[in-house]
Amino acid sequence: MGHPLIVLGSQDRQGPSRPAHWRFGVSSFLGLTLLVGTLGGPAAMTKGRPRALVQWNIAALEGIRDSKQSAPFVARDLAIVHTCIYDAWAAYDERAVGTQLGGALRRPVGERTLANKERAISFAAYRALADIMPSEIQSVYIPLMEQLGYDPSDNSTDIETPTGIGNVACAAVLEFRHHDRANQLGDLAQGAYSDWSGYTPVNLAGAIPAHLPFVRPLNPNRWQPLTYTDSNGNLVLQKFAAAHWCFVTPFALAKGEQFRSVVEPGPANYGTPEYEQQAQELLDLSANLIDRQKMIAEYWSDGPNTEQPPGHWLRLAEFVSTRDQHSLDDDVKMFFVLSNSMLDAGIAAWDAKRAYDSVRPATAIPFLFHGTKIRAWGGPGKGTTEMDGSQWIPYQPTTFPTPPFPDFVSGHSTYSAAAARVLALWTGSDRFGYSVELSKGSSKIEPGITPHETIVLKWETLTEAADEAGMSRRYGGIHFRRADLMGRVLGRAVADFAWNKAQTYFRGVSETRHGEQVSVGTDPR
Repeated sequence: MGHPLIVLGSQDRQGPSRPAHWRFGVSSFLGLTLLVGTLGGPAAMTKGRPRALVQWNIAALEGIRDSKQSAPFVARDLAIVHTCIYDAWAAYDERAVGTQLGGALRRPVGERTLANKERAISFAAYRALADIMPSEIQSVYIPLMEQLGYDPSDNSTDIETPTGIGNVACAAVLEFRHHDRANQLGDLAQGAYSDWSGYTPVNLAGAIPAHLPFVRPLNPNRWQPLTYTDSNGNLVLQKFAAAHWCFVTPFALAKGEQFRSVVEPGPANYGTPEYEQQAQELLDLSANLIDRQKMIAEYWSDGPNTEQPPGHWLRLAEFVSTRDQHSLDDDVKMFFVLSNSMLDAGIAAWDAKRAYDSVRPATAIPFLFHGTKIRAWGGPGKGTTEMDGSQWIPYQPTTFPTPPFPDFVSGHSTYSAAAARVLALWTGSDRFGYSVELSKGSSKIEPGITPHETIVLKWETLTEAADEAGMSRRYGGIHFRRADLMGRVLGRAVADFAWNKAQTYFRGVSETRHGEQVSVGTDPR
């Protein structure tokens, strides 16, 4: 055998997908009825099929899983899709205005039919997905268009037709987002979505598990890229995924750093009691992991080859939609504000990650405890073992042992808190009432072993679900306590701000855009 391929930054493309026997409604595009059967209820159907928006949301998540993108990119993708849908739908509402063209596309009362709305949002969703995730055009998006009875090759820009409304509304959103500094087109630096900001890590790359003799990081406060072997036998050298994301244009925030003050003073510093205490807390959790905690860590992990935390919460929103018997209008608005809140949550979280550039547990714990005997989870099927502290590993797949970006704040905590807050604001209640069943032996980290018996995770409230998502990262050894808790605070702050911004579009009132007062009023027709 030759030497293994060294893959730079490919960690976003490796890792476990969701087990098929985790019963909570994951479905591919060709399995739409499975989703409906899992979530249940007549509101999931329109004339014998899932509602148009739900079908496009499922298609988007299928594209995301296959594109293997990391969480910030996923949040932006979903925000683009649902903003295109919303802007097309707004043309058929009495008051709502689009994010780009205001009320310019408004159609007369007689044209505000369900059929016209569904056609307009379908063309908008198709154009958006074809632009941001084109690999699924033939396998997912065109078949769905044809199933719905639409011609995907119809490029009409006649804004007196729903087809033209969908195409034009989406084109305006895409033109705006092509220049939002995400670098989708690769025009700021070579390669789509590549970092153009010049980020360079302070610490040289380490390894996980650490090599002996242990080599200390140059700065134990700062993030250290790590190397590991992926599921294909390739040596991966981490790069800070989406290091430039703090500069991406948000939906509601003025800029990524707007709420940085709410997470101050930032992470614990080396040499303080908290620095060691936070590491010891994770060691204690690792040494005493029970099946339920392990499965919580896995259920919420949303790593590579999944829909990531933003997509996970959009699936949970499908449950809320069905539970509350949403109309198409309800779905459009809820998914619009939810997806854009998570876009901003990701930008704010990555601003903190970039600003503090803080060390991960996978670096800090081996640094603190090398040369000391510790007790911790020893690897798949090994239970709790005694080891040198330098050999500590998180409860994660060995082929994707820790994410490729700094610790503070937790993206999972930020996304989840934001999503839960938006859904609570939308429904007027924190009530959730959702559950998942995780079968015996269904673990991807310890297959056939964990859990010993079927486990049911149930959340009576949205806050309970979001808090568990944050805590899951501590069970998994991925984040320190402060990164989790401050991520929750940040997510809620961002969600409130994004919610208020969305209401201005729903009401069609004037708002301030880029420092200038502009009118987004309704067309009198």
